[in-house]
Amino acid sequence: MERYTPIFVDISGKSCCVVGGGRVAERKIKGLLHAEAQIKVISPEVTPTLQQLHHDSRIQWLARSYRNGDLRGAFLVYAATDHSEVNTAVVQEAEDAGILVNDAISSERSTFITPSVVRRGRLSIAISTAGAGPVAAAEIRDTLEQQFGDEYETYIEFLYQMRMEVKARVSSSGVRAKLLRRLTEMNVLEKIRTGQFQWWTEEQIGDWISHNQEDV
Repeated sequence: MERYTPIFVDISGKSCCVVGGGRVAERKIKGLLHAEAQIKVISPEVTPTLQQLHHDSRIQWLARSYRNGDLRGAFLVYAATDHSEVNTAVVQEAEDAGILVNDAISSERSTFITPSVVRRGRLSIAISTAGAGPVAAAEIRDTLEQQFGDEYETYIEFLYQMRMEVKARVSSSGVRAKLLRRLTEMNVLEKIRTGQFQWWTEEQIGDWISHNQEDV
C-alpha cells in the first residue's frame, strides 16, 4: 500500500549525514550536493569520487565506523552501508531523535525514499514506485527524459522570469493569475524547439503586460 507523501524539501545549508562510503552512498551524496546540503559522511573507506569531494571541501568525511550519537544535529540521514546491522542501528538512532532516515537496504525501515528524478533547470519530475520496482521507475524516468527535453529548461526559466515581472508590476492577484495563464497559452515552447525564441527585453515585457492587462 502507498504510504508516502510526495514533497519537495529545501535542504540547502542543512546538515545531512550519510553512513557508508560505497557506490550507493555516492549516488545519495550527489543528490544532496545538487540540493546544496551540508554533508557529513561516516565510513572507514569511501569511493575515489567521494575522496575527491572531501579533498575539495565539498563534504566532511569521518574515516571511521558509525557510532551512536553521530547523527546529532542532522536534519536528514541515509543509512547506506551494505551491513544490515549497521543500517538498523542508524535507523534506530534517527527514529529516536525524530530525524528523517532512509535505509538503502530496506525501504520498509525508511521514513522517506528517494525517487528517480528528471531535471530540466527549475523543472523537477519525481518518479516513485514506493520501493516496489526501482527498475520500472528508471524506465519511466527514461521515457520522461525523452518527452521533456532540454527545451523545457529554457521554457520554465522564461515562465519564472515573467512571473517575477508580473508580480512586481501588477498589484491585483486576479489579474496576475490571468496573465500567467495567458503566458502558458502562447507558443513559446514551440519557438524554443524550432530555434525562433528570443529572450524578451524589459521594454517588451512591459508592453506585453500593459497590452494584456487591458484584455483581462
